[in-house]
Formats: sequence, structure tokens, C-alpha cells
Amino acid sequence: MQKYTFTGIMIFVVILGVVTAKLPANEYYFFAGYVILQFVVLATAWNILGGYAGYVNFGSAGFFAIGVYTSIALLKLIEMPLPVLVIAAAGVSGLVGLATGYLTLRLRGVYFAIATLALAIVLETLVNNWTFVGGAAGTFVMRPKETLFFDTYVRLLFVVMLTIAVISVFIARTIERSSLGRGLRAIKDEEVAAESMGVPTLKLKLVATAISGALMGAAGAPFPYYVTYIDPLSAFNLSFAVNAVAMPLIGGTGTWIGPVLGAILLGTVQQVATVTISSELNLLIVGLMLILFVVAAPDGLMGLIHRLFIKKR
Repeated sequence: MQKYTFTGIMIFVVILGVVTAKLPANEYYFFAGYVILQFVVLATAWNILGGYAGYVNFGSAGFFAIGVYTSIALLKLIEMPLPVLVIAAAGVSGLVGLATGYLTLRLRGVYFAIATLALAIVLETLVNNWTFVGGAAGTFVMRPKETLFFDTYVRLLFVVMLTIAVISVFIARTIERSSLGRGLRAIKDEEVAAESMGVPTLKLKLVATAISGALMGAAGAPFPYYVTYIDPLSAFNLSFAVNAVAMPLIGGTGTWIGPVLGAILLGTVQQVATVTISSELNLLIVGLMLILFVVAAPDGLMGLIHRLFIKKR
């Protein structure tokens, strides 16, 4: 019953987003909303491996950029609708995540984190020398002039990213309540003990890495239409990797709702700062909020809420 209720809520959220996109409003709100929803996807995807299994991934920007450049490569070959680009980007990123996991998941702790960071650097080097997608000079992507249902393409991008975010949250919640989630939590608690009890640790970690990579790639697929000009510096931007780690930590890792709360809170603060002060302060804001939460709420917002609830009872 709870599953169907949650599914209904997710469908209602998408319908509400579609209705909102049809209302007359300042276009900037949809730009800002797109960015916040994009961070919801990245934070949720990171949490599947980093929060549930305890394997910290610093290569989020690499998987995001795979989605970006998969879209660009396909658009260079033939014009494709945006949903097809999202599915293709998710597939390619998921396969890269699976391959990366097979090569690196035997490493643990800081060694795995360094390996994922190295992956992003290697991918950026390859893209810098791939002239078909623009190389280091970058390339322009023109938005379609007309959309079937919305007044502007920005509103369509907002709804597409909202749909991806809803699907990501649904997948994360399903994993959390499944045998996969229980196995990943066992790996996080004590991997050697989990192996001795018969938990297929490598298999579960590979599945988690593939799903996490696929969702990050899906988040990157609409990005070329959002910015219209793409170069390796923007696709592999450090802010994607930093925010993908910081937002689950601020919201609370190990739960599906924690990364969502962290992304909405931190993403909103960054968008307000971008308009009122400067976008250059975004990483500073991330650092300050991380320090604040490490001191005041080391388990994130969800941990703080849980402690307050227990204390009240």
C-alpha cells in the first residue's frame, strides 16, 4: 500500500511540475529550478553507492560529463528527441560505471576515492582531444525553436529534469527497501563480515555503481540544451563533484530523503547567492555549510531531525 501511495505522490509531483511550467512566470525560476533538480539527481545517484555502501565517489563530474558528451555526439550524428538522448546517456554512463566498478571496487577507502577522481581526469583528457564533439575549444548546441506543449524550451527542460529527479528518488527509495539496499548497508557496516555471511559483495557494488553512473549520465544529457555552449571545463566542472558529495552529507546519507533535502537546501542557497552576490561564492557556501553541519549535525538534517524527535519523545 505504501509503495502505491509513494508512486502516486511521485506522479502528482510530475503533473504539478507540468502545470507550473504552463503558468506565466519569470523564466529565471525555471532556470534555477532546473539546476536544483539536477543536483537532486546527482546527490541521489551519489548516495546509492556512497551513502548505502560507504564507497565515496569523487568522479561524479566524470559520469555527468559522459551524459553530456553522449548527447552531443548523438546530436552531431542525427537529430534525436531529448528523451532518447537521456536514455542513451544513462545507458552509456551505466556501462562505464559497471566497467569502472569492475576495475576499482576491489579497492577500499581512500584508494577507491582516488581511483574515481583519476577516472574523471582521464575522461576529461580524452574529451579535450576528441575533435568530433568540439575538443578543448568546445561546441555550440542550438535549442529547438519550437516545442509541442510548452511556450519555451527552458520550461520543457525543467519538466524533463523534474521527471529524471522523480525517477531517481523512486529508484533510490526502492533500493533502500530491497535486498540490494540491505546488502549494501551490510557492506558499509563490515564488508568482510558480510562476505563471510554469503553476501555477494562485488556483485551488489557493481549493480550500485552501474545505477549510480546511469543516473548521473541521465542528469547530464539535457545539459547541452541548458547552457547551449559546452566545453570540457563546464562539463567536468568541479562544482558537480563537490556538490554531489556535500549535498547527501548535509541532508543525511543512507536514506533516500537526505540527499533530496540537502540538494534543495544547498541548491537554493547557491541560486540565491548567484543572483544577489556572485556565482563565484558557490563553492565557498558549500564549504561553510559543510563545516556548520559537521559541527552541529554530523549525521545531516535527517540525523538532526531523528535526534530531536527521540529527545521530544
